[in-house]
Amino acid sequence: MAKFDRYVLSQLLVLFGFFALVLVALFWINRAVVLFDKLIGDGQTAIVFLEFAALSMPKLVSTVLPIAAFAAAVYVTNRLNADSELTIMQATGSSAWRLTRPVLVFGIIVTVGMATLTNLLVPMAQSQLQDREAEISRNVSARLLTEGTFLHPTKGVTFYARIIQPDGVLRDVFMSDRRSEKRGTIYTASEAYLVRNGAATTLIMVNGLAQRLERDDLRLSTARFTDFSFDITSLMNNDTAADIKLSNLTTHAMLSDWASISTQPTVTAGAMAEELHTRIAQPLFCLIAAMIGFSALLIGGYSRFGVWREIIFAFGLLILLDATRGSLSTEVLSNAALWPVLYLPTAIGAVIALAMLFHAARPHWRDALPWRAHKRQAAP
Repeated sequence: MAKFDRYVLSQLLVLFGFFALVLVALFWINRAVVLFDKLIGDGQTAIVFLEFAALSMPKLVSTVLPIAAFAAAVYVTNRLNADSELTIMQATGSSAWRLTRPVLVFGIIVTVGMATLTNLLVPMAQSQLQDREAEISRNVSARLLTEGTFLHPTKGVTFYARIIQPDGVLRDVFMSDRRSEKRGTIYTASEAYLVRNGAATTLIMVNGLAQRLERDDLRLSTARFTDFSFDITSLMNNDTAADIKLSNLTTHAMLSDWASISTQPTVTAGAMAEELHTRIAQPLFCLIAAMIGFSALLIGGYSRFGVWREIIFAFGLLILLDATRGSLSTEVLSNAALWPVLYLPTAIGAVIALAMLFHAARPHWRDALPWRAHKRQAAP
């Protein structure tokens, strides 16, 4: 590569790293607040929170890479224009096609990184994250043993213990079971114990009261008990779903075991086609984002108001293409034979970028059109 190409490529990579870091930080903080409230509120430690935050990072990075590539291309091109470096290169005979070479190399580098994320790192992280979520959901102490807090281990169940003594005794226990549509039951006890027997977990309540409300006839019945055992194994979600999640499989694992995966009852041919081809089309979109950002500013002429019109046009074009990609994914989910349409936004973006580069290389190409030539000859 020429010295100018290496110079532009280095600028693109530096700005790309900066924008990616800023965007990841912004998105991560927003997600970390929700994650922190959920995990710490359920009694988890800060180590678990950091682990979950790290496992969610690859998916977050894959989301912001196209935006960072576009922002880097726009910023570097605008600065080269402002410093007249592009003008000097064009004056020495470099065409728009020649100036595109470092941006093309930059887009390929980002595409390779994005492909590594979508096809390998993101599925591995999502699979590990699912395993950790299942492990935590089976952790009795994290689900129930948080004193002074109303907890909801599962939908329709509320649990409260005022004090948890060092020996494990729960004092002043309250539990509401509203999972049945026909009846609701409230248990209160002065003491309770958690007993584990293999995979089973039992809550033994001592000296308490059970109140059952029949919703059909609004009949309330109460019963006092000296000791009462309540099986809470189902609340721990031990029977985690064994269904295969395509998003948790690497592309290599999906392709090597395609036949057996397609026979799963929860997996459809459309879902497999959409997942596989999205992982290929999404990295290519990074290349298109960089090319559109560069070519849009290259065709902009001098203006006292800067190049904001070109930037807004390019950004709006990317949003439109990305929205189109999302709507096409729905069509592929319902019909696997339509998988080629997932590459349509990338192809349209490539055509638009090439058209803008052609216009930048030959700004007077419209004068060579037959009707333009005839109009000039007819003019007095």
